[in-house]
Amino acid sequence: MFDLLVVGSGLFGAVIAAEAKKAGKSVMVLERRDHIAGNVYTEEIEGINVHRYGAHIFHTSNERVWEYVNSHARFNRFTNSPLARYGEELFNLPFNMNTFHALWGVVTPDEARKKIEGQIEEVKRSGIREPKNLEEQALLLGGHDIYEKLIKGYTEKQWGRKATDLPAFIIRRLPFRFTYDNNYFDDRYQGIPAGGYTRMVEDILKDVDVKTGVDYLKNRNDAEYAAKMTVYTGLIDEFFDRCLGKLEYRSLRFEDEILDTPDFQGNAVVNYTEYEIPYTRIIEHRHFEPENDRASASRSVITKEFPLEWDEGREPYYPVNDEKNNALYGKYQELANKEKNVIFGGRLGQYRYFDMDDTIDEALKLADRIL
Repeated sequence: MFDLLVVGSGLFGAVIAAEAKKAGKSVMVLERRDHIAGNVYTEEIEGINVHRYGAHIFHTSNERVWEYVNSHARFNRFTNSPLARYGEELFNLPFNMNTFHALWGVVTPDEARKKIEGQIEEVKRSGIREPKNLEEQALLLGGHDIYEKLIKGYTEKQWGRKATDLPAFIIRRLPFRFTYDNNYFDDRYQGIPAGGYTRMVEDILKDVDVKTGVDYLKNRNDAEYAAKMTVYTGLIDEFFDRCLGKLEYRSLRFEDEILDTPDFQGNAVVNYTEYEIPYTRIIEHRHFEPENDRASASRSVITKEFPLEWDEGREPYYPVNDEKNNALYGKYQELANKEKNVIFGGRLGQYRYFDMDDTIDEALKLADRIL
């Protein structure tokens, strides 16, 4: 019997397993997929580390988390500066002075503020004051130009619904920056682990027994996997056989291409904000690690990202944290609290979207409590 059985080898599962091993516990990790590292898994194609489940850019202001990941990998200085493409126009993200200059030709922060405030006043004069949906909320936050070119189409693709059918709370604010700074994140630290995330997770789990290709839910009564305590990072409703109903997620489909060019788009991430273009963004992976001397000098790997409704057989990426689903999750949490020897953690176990640093922080805090 193991002291701890960890279900899932993503960041949450890997960190709690490694911490338990360091504390002298006997640990086993079971992974349903045929590889470790969960959604941060990277694989090498053309010498380029390809982010198999979408772009992952590490960023944090948490000193403990930053020290932790740097003890398992060397991080480069990659800075996330995505672009938004609308037709033949390109705009910097997040919304900053470069964005506003491209939209309106304004040069100073005061000019930009006046332009935004003027458009918001136009929205209010049209009769929209208390937003009833996402469209009205976005218009009240940024006016027509920003909404039509940079928010509407992208958001409708991402959620698979018209903006007028989405709740206003999805956009609580718009991150305007009145400086010429294209750094997407405000965090103190940012970068990509050299050699890819898989190598980092391999180092985290280097002393831990891991079995891939094992579905815990189909083997939970197997004596081979008996444990005093289980940390479960899978779908919480699936653990309980969806006895109360199915929680909803948004999923993604990825379409990879190997191109005979050393550089396709000149940037790691370009968002496509027109609704008529079916994918939301194109990732060009070589830009995450420009220092990678194994990368092909003449070829590049890109990934187009297509949002989907989640269903069985697809990966669940984004919890749909609306009122209905959060209420259902609350009921599953009540069942989870009655499980004496099982702890539910991570994005799927807690039905909550976590950034990578938050995931690691939650796992370290759990280790502090139970080990």
